[in-house]
Amino acid sequence: MADLTISAVPGVAVGHHTDEEAATGVTVLTFPEPNVAVVDVRGGAPGTRETDALGPSIKPVTVNALMFAGGSAFGLAAAAGVSEEVEREGRGAPTPAGPVPIIPAAIVFDLMTGDPPGRPGREEGAAAYRARSTYPVALGRVGAGTGTTVAAWRGFSAIQFAGVGSAAVKIDDATVGALVVLNAAGDIFSLEGTPLTGGEHASLAPPVGPSPGDNTTLVCVATDAGIQDRNELRRMAIRAHDAIGACIRPTHTRYDGDSAFVVSFGAQNADLDAVQQAAFVVVGRAIESAVREARISHGG
Repeated sequence: MADLTISAVPGVAVGHHTDEEAATGVTVLTFPEPNVAVVDVRGGAPGTRETDALGPSIKPVTVNALMFAGGSAFGLAAAAGVSEEVEREGRGAPTPAGPVPIIPAAIVFDLMTGDPPGRPGREEGAAAYRARSTYPVALGRVGAGTGTTVAAWRGFSAIQFAGVGSAAVKIDDATVGALVVLNAAGDIFSLEGTPLTGGEHASLAPPVGPSPGDNTTLVCVATDAGIQDRNELRRMAIRAHDAIGACIRPTHTRYDGDSAFVVSFGAQNADLDAVQQAAFVVVGRAIESAVREARISHGG
């Protein structure tokens, strides 16, 4: 039986646009509406769009799509294409001038991977949105994970390809899923502590690379448990970062801009503590799968 991906959460759809030559791309997720979303941004070098709309002091809004992209800050332009596609469907926050789509977005730095380097834009964002499917998510070097790497903190010779990973679990009547775009400066370990990229468990050696701002891990956790309390959803985002800390060493450095989004909808019955723990597990398993699937797609 195939491992579950985030699309096992009913109503979640994922689409990729992949540029293999430029080694970059876009990944778009959509969710049932209405929904409630939060974000927890850590590390020293994030690149984001509309994350303030998910802040604790802001009136809750429904997220119409979530976009992850390569291209560093240039890749945020792809969100305009997603927004236009959503507008054509008549969805968005209601205003007197018509609906305004809410499209939070975050990017990873992959400008040194492709030949020539790619910068996803409006067309690539729209293409990823139109490619959405509720089938199991394509993993590895696809979408926003096409040009991502890990282990650069140990120097150029240690760098390995990463990519998109995903996992999901059932908790009572609900489902909790995660999608990860893995682009970490550190080495990767399983939740059980098994080294996956050759790093040491607790190295005190100073990093020899990469340049600041070069690495970021992006996470989306989705659940149909119908949690409306944004404080509880932030607790889930913290648990997502706990998994990042368990599986990526070192993490949350000045080289990283790690961001964890959580989106909740539906009304399925599930124990709250179990759902929050599930967020930890599925993010960890998604990180593991990003490494595993990148090796498969790279022929390793």
